[in-house]
Amino acid sequence: MPVHILEFLKTISGSSASDQELADSYRSSGNLHVLGQLYSRYMDLVYGLTLKYLEDPEAAKDAVMQIFELLVLKLQQHEIIYFKSWLYTVAKNYCLMQLRSGKLRKTIELPAELMQSDDNGHLNGSFHKEAQLELLEKCLQQLTGEQQEAVSLFYLEQKSYNEIVAKTGMEWTKVRSLIQNGRRNLKICMDKHQ
Repeated sequence: MPVHILEFLKTISGSSASDQELADSYRSSGNLHVLGQLYSRYMDLVYGLTLKYLEDPEAAKDAVMQIFELLVLKLQQHEIIYFKSWLYTVAKNYCLMQLRSGKLRKTIELPAELMQSDDNGHLNGSFHKEAQLELLEKCLQQLTGEQQEAVSLFYLEQKSYNEIVAKTGMEWTKVRSLIQNGRRNLKICMDKHQ
């Protein structure tokens, strides 16, 4: 469906009216054709920006359509003086929200030996929850500095691998390794102390 709408927007004939005139016309009339004329001028810019942030051509195409749908409402609510720079900000914020929400996070398959199992009582056992948290904190302190930082950012602060890379300056593969090894070491430590 989004592809059809994209094709529709590309076929809208240009207008000699300024961005401001088209924005005002849309705001007063609610005519989607007018908004389409305005948006079609900047679709390539929006696509390039979303591709830069989302790093996936299909996700970027979907984002171009989602941003158009956002404009249907937002342009009615805001008086815009410089449409191009406002649109850039809207598109950038949309991408950042997608990245923060985790909708675009890629998943990787982990070996079974690194995953928690139901028959281990380290998290679901009969121990009191506070005792488990204290033990977890104690075991977390026993990790190496980099493992401790990576595990804390990933599990406690809910950061993605890419956010951890940006914050620490480490390579993506190193972050992944630190998190996997840290998780394994935490499990070993907790099992040993139970």
